[in-house]
Amino acid sequence: MKVPLLDLKKQYEKIKDEIILATEEVFESQQFILGPKVKELEERIAEYSGCEYAVGVSSGTDALLISLMTAGVVPGDMVITTPYTFFATVGAITRLGALPVFVDIDKRTYNMDPAKLAELLGSMNKVQRSRLKAVIPVHLYGQCADMEIIIKIADEYNLIVIEDAAQAIGAEYKFSDGSIKRAGSMGYYGCFSFYPTKNLGAFGEGGMVTTNDKDIYNRLKILRNHGDVGRYNHDYIGGNFRLDALQAAILLVKLKYLDEWTERRIKNADTYRDFFKDAGISDISLPFEKENRHTYNQFVIKAKDKRDELKKFLTDNGIGCEIYYPAPLHIQKCFKDLISYRTEDFPVSMESASSTLALPIYPEVSKDQLRYVVDTIKKFEMTK
Repeated sequence: MKVPLLDLKKQYEKIKDEIILATEEVFESQQFILGPKVKELEERIAEYSGCEYAVGVSSGTDALLISLMTAGVVPGDMVITTPYTFFATVGAITRLGALPVFVDIDKRTYNMDPAKLAELLGSMNKVQRSRLKAVIPVHLYGQCADMEIIIKIADEYNLIVIEDAAQAIGAEYKFSDGSIKRAGSMGYYGCFSFYPTKNLGAFGEGGMVTTNDKDIYNRLKILRNHGDVGRYNHDYIGGNFRLDALQAAILLVKLKYLDEWTERRIKNADTYRDFFKDAGISDISLPFEKENRHTYNQFVIKAKDKRDELKKFLTDNGIGCEIYYPAPLHIQKCFKDLISYRTEDFPVSMESASSTLALPIYPEVSKDQLRYVVDTIKKFEMTK
């Protein structure tokens, strides 16, 4: 049996006619840059995420970059995030000449550890704190970071909160007062990616920034279009961060199915848990559900010191799997002249990088395929 890590062809088969119709409408309009389709998608994403406003941009990376630009991050500023995330989180910081400052992750959720954030800020002197501009918690794999505590700490130190929600559209967080908010609605900015592998994926690149602040919203719209405040009048230096209408039209079709697909991901995660329990596999750690709604962009297990052997065994048996992320950002070669961290400075990130493995969790994967994945892992365990 073959079980790919992701099978977008199966998804496309079910919505092909709608996609073709939607794209033909764009072709007939010959309006490819911004326009009514992008505006409609912005309104729908804002509503879906529980935000007042949304601005379509060219990618999830550019969502982070334009958010930092709008927040006023300049060379010499410092921005806090985690080293255990996709490159774009830190790449956007350094592209503006700012310095990334890292906080280790929680060993169960892989998200920013609020206690370590508080410890870091408490250890800084006034000069260091004066350079701090923002904090970027990452909602990794589809689960929100512990935002209530992070926001409280950020407010204490006057830090702008930028949510990296690239993998977490529709994920929810429950506050201590009982209120529930979605990823992207809790900070000053929420940054989403529509890369094809995401739960809501385009047929190419695309991204979105959400906010509840009208001034931020207006500034984002200006900066995504070269800082143009009126035809050929530029008050700011922006960039070409526009979302094109073709991708917006495709995403509008797919957005109608997002909750259905998310519920299937959640159900698949539950099925995995049942199968692992029935198989008696006890030395593989399954994803920890801490927050209100985990949307499972990835189903990440922890296999400790046998991860690489397990990955090879699964691959040899026709099962797609992937390592996210094998090298934390504080040890990446491209940052060696910017930061002076030691490998051992972030032990949880390093341990996670060496022991975790993502298994197939996409909505169209069958129960038999999930059972085959677990049975194959059981076979691997029996050889050890």
